[in-house]
Amino acid sequence: MILRQLADNHMLHAVLTAWFLAQFLKVPMEYLLNHNLNWGLWFSSGGMPSSHSALVTAAMISVGLYYGFDSPSFAVAVALAMVVVYDATGVRRQAGIQAQRINTLISELLMGHPISEERLKEVLGHTPRQVVAGVVLGTVISIAFWLIWPPAGL
Repeated sequence: MILRQLADNHMLHAVLTAWFLAQFLKVPMEYLLNHNLNWGLWFSSGGMPSSHSALVTAAMISVGLYYGFDSPSFAVAVALAMVVVYDATGVRRQAGIQAQRINTLISELLMGHPISEERLKEVLGHTPRQVVAGVVLGTVISIAFWLIWPPAGL
């Protein structure tokens, strides 16, 4: 019963596809933009496109398409998407910038001495361009799933 419900949940498929595709695209995008082949991006946050933005946008658009853009569920999905996108470009991005500066400071202060402390993770958040790419990806994926598997009665 539960497995059948999961198999029939096309909104969930759209959301997971958007997230997976965004994570998958990070490696080739990094190579195209910076000529750096970094396979670790498949398993990390940050990078182009934003998988967080793709995921919440796919969820938001899917809720609107399947349940109506005037539904309370869509309003909740919009609120969730706004929080995640704001966090990705605001709070988490600033934390990444602070990590870069702290790492530089430690390197300059202790140049030539072994540092026993682990460097801070510098890529935490997203640039606005990365978030927009995630939003576009999430929108396209959710519309594609809706067109392929429209709700009953359409």
